[in-house]
Amino acid sequence: QVQLRESGGGLVQAGGCLRLSCAASGLTFTSYAMSWFRQAPGKEREFVSGISWSGSSTFYADSVRGRFTISRDNAKKTVNLQMNSLKPEDTAVHYCAADRQLGVGVTTTSSEYDYWGRGTQVTVSS
Repeated sequence: QVQLRESGGGLVQAGGCLRLSCAASGLTFTSYAMSWFRQAPGKEREFVSGISWSGSSTFYADSVRGRFTISRDNAKKTVNLQMNSLKPEDTAVHYCAADRQLGVGVTTTSSEYDYWGRGTQVTVSS
C-alpha cells in the first residue's frame, strides 16, 4: 500500500519559514517524480514545486520561485520543501504527490499524479 505522509506545516508570521517533509512508503521511490501542490479555501489545487526522480531537475511556480527550495533523499524516500519569506497568500493545505516518471521533466497537472498525501496546513499570518 502506497503512503505519502506530509509533516511540518503550522502557523507562522509573514516573513517566517517552514520546512515541509513527505515520507513515502510502498513504492519504488526512484521511479517517481515528486511534487508539492497546495489548495487554498475556495481555490483550485495548484502546482508549487516539483523534482525529477533523480533530483537533477527542479521546477517552481512563479509565485514561489526564489523563496522555496525542493529537495529529495532517495535513500530515505523523502522529499522536502523549504519555504522561506512566507507570505499570507501562501496559506493553504499543502499536498505531496508522486508521478511515475523517469524523465527529467515534472508535470504541473494534478490529474497526472498517481498518489497523494492527505496534506498539511500552512497558515501565514500578516
